[in-house]
Amino acid sequence: MIAPLGQRLYLRIWLAVVAALAVMALLVGWIWKEQVEHDRAQRPGREIIVRNSDGDVVGQAASRGVRVPGQGLEFQVPMVDGETLSIQLPRPPRPPGRNEPFWLQAPFGFVGLLGLTALAVALGAYPIVRRLTQRLEAVQRGVEQWGAGDLSVRLPEAGEDEVASLAQRFNVAAERVQTLVRSHKALLANASHELRSPLARIRMGLELMPLGVAGSDAHVRDELTRNIAELDQLIDEILLASRLDMADAPMGQLEEVDLVGLAAEACAQADAQLSVHDGGPPLVAWGSARLLRRALRNLLENARRYGRDAQGQLRTIEVDVRHAPDRSRAELVVRDHGPGVPEALRERIFEPFYRLPGASEREGGVGLGLSLVRTIAQRHHGQVRCEAAPGGGAQFVLTLPLLP
Repeated sequence: MIAPLGQRLYLRIWLAVVAALAVMALLVGWIWKEQVEHDRAQRPGREIIVRNSDGDVVGQAASRGVRVPGQGLEFQVPMVDGETLSIQLPRPPRPPGRNEPFWLQAPFGFVGLLGLTALAVALGAYPIVRRLTQRLEAVQRGVEQWGAGDLSVRLPEAGEDEVASLAQRFNVAAERVQTLVRSHKALLANASHELRSPLARIRMGLELMPLGVAGSDAHVRDELTRNIAELDQLIDEILLASRLDMADAPMGQLEEVDLVGLAAEACAQADAQLSVHDGGPPLVAWGSARLLRRALRNLLENARRYGRDAQGQLRTIEVDVRHAPDRSRAELVVRDHGPGVPEALRERIFEPFYRLPGASEREGGVGLGLSLVRTIAQRHHGQVRCEAAPGGGAQFVLTLPLLP
């Protein structure tokens, strides 16, 4: 997105220099004009006296001459006999080979010379200011990428000025934050991995229990089985999120993935209604079929968990597979008919462990499903967003690039 001109630092500095030079040119021009008029006012008037051969005055006039183009000055002198005599003072001839400089000719003059000076200074200042602010723009881009979640971004430290010092301090802080986040993720992943062993032993113990129990013992067994399944799912999601958060971590086997077939398989398992919009190139993406299947399954589970209407009835979940408007991407739309998601929270629901207010008590879940969907989409150079569904509810649009 291109920033407005008023937010470009180099343009603001350059325009300030140009404006200062323009004001200086106008001020000097005005002072020059006032000085010229003052000199003309202080200059004594010309007096023309005409005498005859006897030395008697036959004509006299105190007047300013009129400049005649190409001829010089001309004075009108009234004579004593009533006639008017025209006296011309021709312009001295210019020596051959010497022409008047163009900046002293009309319409230039001194003000024009100042304008040319201001233009030259403006053109010379632009590359200097632009080169200075390019480094600031590099710092801005790096901070924005780091704030967007790419903790591996580092700023260039060339130079010895304030910008270089700022870049060095930022890189040190970014390295510390990245190390801290890595240690926390590693701790979480290791703890989750270690939890699988006691969970496996508890599950084995439940399976070894007699199957013919009834009453409260059967209820306790079913409750333990359900809780263990939730813990197992939580551990699996935490481990997968920890692996995908590493930018250089492999995603497994990459292949051509038929998105229509993938959606049909997921809809058959989740009892959802599939709609395919034909036309255009095949809907084939390059990536990990396992991860894309996991992302679509999470969207369907989310729609099933939160897709009940006001009467508490679960209506049919709809899945649309279609081309994006630019025809180079595919859109997988999962639509439910539940209460929907408030517009202010449509971005926050993709944060890890975030759930809508009151959702944990009503629907369960741990708040990692949608976060995994976004991570999987980003690892496939795609994106996911939440919108209001037509007719009520929410729809999640998973966008993936297609193979050419």
